[in-house]
Amino acid sequence: MHLRFVVLGDSIAAGTGAGRPGDALGPRLTAALAAEGIPADLSVLAVPGAVSRDLAPQVRRAVAVQPDLALLVIGANDLAGFVPPAQAAADLGAAVTALRAAGAEVVVVPAPDLALVPWIPAAYRAVVSAACAQLQAQQGEAVRRAGGVVAPLGTDLDAAFVSDPAMFAADRFHPSSAGYARITAALAPTVLAAARYAARDGSAA
Repeated sequence: MHLRFVVLGDSIAAGTGAGRPGDALGPRLTAALAAEGIPADLSVLAVPGAVSRDLAPQVRRAVAVQPDLALLVIGANDLAGFVPPAQAAADLGAAVTALRAAGAEVVVVPAPDLALVPWIPAAYRAVVSAACAQLQAQQGEAVRRAGGVVAPLGTDLDAAFVSDPAMFAADRFHPSSAGYARITAALAPTVLAAARYAARDGSAA
């Protein structure tokens, strides 16, 4: 039996910056699942540039494939576009609610700390980091309330991006293939746990 695995969200969910398609999050996580004996059929529905309100049409496409497992990566564009955190969190919560109602286990990667992006001026990094933390907190509350799981990526991942320019693609914003490999390693335990739960639940077909 194969899990039906969907990836929704923005350009990071879509793999922008990866040197080749197989280096993106979806394919890497699908390979990680297969290595643990959990084969999965992957559908990447993410749209570069998406903000949280853009998740609704992605969710409709996801529900059509009857997903067992969903990964949402969203928030960077909400921050860049100054979307009010409460609105972004509400839109994310609605997406998680709909996916859970469709029977999927849902893992969410919240907004990144944009203060880590190399071209952010040092003088603005504290303000940017605080804004990111505010959105992350509201996202986390909305996701948990809707029955999803927020992936704990940890400070080690942030440190890797700060210390190694090779983690970023040439645009100095999106992850490179090496960056996606580090993000996948941080995400894998949470995604694997959700996949095992979905498989035990007997929903995979």
